[in-house]
Amino acid sequence: DRCRVTILHFNDVYNIEERPNTEPVGGAARFATAMGKYRDQNPLVFFSGDCLNPSMMSSITKGKQMVPILNSLKVKAAVYGNHDFDFGVDELEDVTMETKFPWLMSNVIDTLTDKPLADGLEKTVITWGTKKIGLIGLVEEEWLVTLATVDKDDLKYLDYVEEGRRLAKELKEEGVDLVIALTHMRWPNDVRLAEQVEEIDLILGGHDHDYDVKKVNGKYIVKSGTEFRNFTKVEVDFIGPKYEISTMKIEVTSAYREDVEMKKIVEEFTSLMSDKTATTLGRIESELDGRFATVRTQESALGNFLTDVMVAATQADLAILNSGTLRSDSVHSAGDFTIKDLLTILPLIDPLVVLEATGTQIIQALENGVSQYPKTEGRFPQVSGIMFGFDPEGPPGSRVDPNSVKVDGEYLVPEKVYRVCTKAYIARGKDGYDVFKDCKPLTDPDEGPILSTVIQNHFTAVDIVKGLKPCRSGHHQSLIHVASVAK
Repeated sequence: DRCRVTILHFNDVYNIEERPNTEPVGGAARFATAMGKYRDQNPLVFFSGDCLNPSMMSSITKGKQMVPILNSLKVKAAVYGNHDFDFGVDELEDVTMETKFPWLMSNVIDTLTDKPLADGLEKTVITWGTKKIGLIGLVEEEWLVTLATVDKDDLKYLDYVEEGRRLAKELKEEGVDLVIALTHMRWPNDVRLAEQVEEIDLILGGHDHDYDVKKVNGKYIVKSGTEFRNFTKVEVDFIGPKYEISTMKIEVTSAYREDVEMKKIVEEFTSLMSDKTATTLGRIESELDGRFATVRTQESALGNFLTDVMVAATQADLAILNSGTLRSDSVHSAGDFTIKDLLTILPLIDPLVVLEATGTQIIQALENGVSQYPKTEGRFPQVSGIMFGFDPEGPPGSRVDPNSVKVDGEYLVPEKVYRVCTKAYIARGKDGYDVFKDCKPLTDPDEGPILSTVIQNHFTAVDIVKGLKPCRSGHHQSLIHVASVAK
């Protein structure tokens, strides 16, 4: 009656290359070698979400590099993470159809299909040796509002405690020996799940990137780090109807050699990046001036375009983007707009956040943005949903005319609260935007869409609306009005 089941767990992986000179170096090739050490134990490999974005490579491949990597690691089941939806439901379903394991989504229903979102499974059972392992996939409501490619009104969210309890009971009634919840949510929610659902035996979580293991209400909650730098070996020793669980942290250091086959996969996609930069995302009807002398001193068509997309993607009232974000320092001609153009303009991974800010705080932010004019400083604001005027001869901090400021065509009300979309960098008070540190965040920067990704999704949505690209799921990013791109 004695039996041991070995589980290898990881979560939140974005870059398949290692990070040199910083231990643990990680990287998919060394990760494969580290996991391979336990191949003789016939392990079950589980993944707790977030792999398709964000990374520079994913901005070109839309996460497709992860298919052969996850398949090679012999993953047996996974739960969706928020960033797996970054390129849209159709793209996600295309990718997951190529994986050799099921993806779970137990507590979010797509009301357009009346099925779990992205065709996920509600639950699954794996027979491993003499034991039956039941799995469910649970996510938190907080990150659903950050999905730029899915309208929250098209989703039905079910409380993870209630659904977790219901599904775990069903699995127990079906005779499983162990119920595992694969989750993608923050620690407090995993703790609540452990405290309130007795029927779940083990929680393997994601979303948090720091490695940690806690025992709550007699059951383990495991978070296995990030970026192929860590994973957890979980041993479940069955003794008759009972079991004991132990965990071990594995760090993927440079001491592990690179797996030859996995290294070939990494090199193939690294090479593909240079070939794919010429791919056309869409067409632009007028030139986009990204020269520093333009975007750091005045309104620009490029700034208007980017911030208009930010507003549409996040359903904010307005957007404020520091012009230092735009890095091309060149004019992009009308015509085909390529991945190379996008990455030249936006080379960094810039998460977007939505803040609550009063009219007074917004004016303070604008004052900071124009305080260094006419210097070509990166704090100069590119905006959408708001118009304002400023006196360049006025003293810094008193240049914006409050009577000139309008949001969506209406004069700004100092005490009114507005939804402001900006970069996480600016929300932390960088580039002189100290006022934003006092604003209530409505979204978490770890959960929010990536600026370069929402620009790609804009072009995809245009093709869908024009009938140039099919949309099986019915979901796509909200569009800006074409006339608002160039003002």
